[in-house]
Amino acid sequence: MLHFHIVTLFPESIEPYLKSSIIGRALAARKIKISYYDPKKFTRDKYGRVDRRPYGGGPGMVLEPDGMLRAAEKAVGKKRGAEKIFFATDGVLFDEAMARKLSKKKDILLICGHYEGVDARVQKILKAKKVSVGPYVLTGGELPAATVIDAVTRFVPGVLGKAESLEASRVSSPEVYTRPEALIWKGRKYKVPKVLLSGHHAEIEKWKKSRISGG
Repeated sequence: MLHFHIVTLFPESIEPYLKSSIIGRALAARKIKISYYDPKKFTRDKYGRVDRRPYGGGPGMVLEPDGMLRAAEKAVGKKRGAEKIFFATDGVLFDEAMARKLSKKKDILLICGHYEGVDARVQKILKAKKVSVGPYVLTGGELPAATVIDAVTRFVPGVLGKAESLEASRVSSPEVYTRPEALIWKGRKYKVPKVLLSGHHAEIEKWKKSRISGG
């Protein structure tokens, strides 16, 4: 069973999503497991404080290393071969190939930053892989964590049904259509492309590829 370990200050921000739909069913079927580790519960600060002002100045606060490292240690400290991911804007771009590779792991640690980020020594000490989910900045690492879990879980055997598994092995088009064949909207008619109604599988696959390439 693939076990995701999420170090986050705000588990409630993504837990409802991860408990629903296909991911929720995967959890219920014990195909995957998700655990949350709040740094506030692991810091040695008597007030439970985990954020501090950055050295060198700058706006906002930085998550201190102690609570993050102790949470990570609790999560995967004694687990061999655990994949450790540190979300960062200068990280390797997360893609389908990475998702497929990660699905073969037993334990994946996801370090979620917040505010102005996490003390850089956390990534260095854990020897975690820097990963980015896109060329933009978010307010926290929780959405990237949910994105990674969603994409990786699709590749776990038994998570997707037969039809969905078959679709994953075929060409997937960014354009999809369903009933009705001809949609009337505000006096205008919008039809499904004829090729999709032809039953000619080779031509349909060719059309899908053309959509992907922008043809």
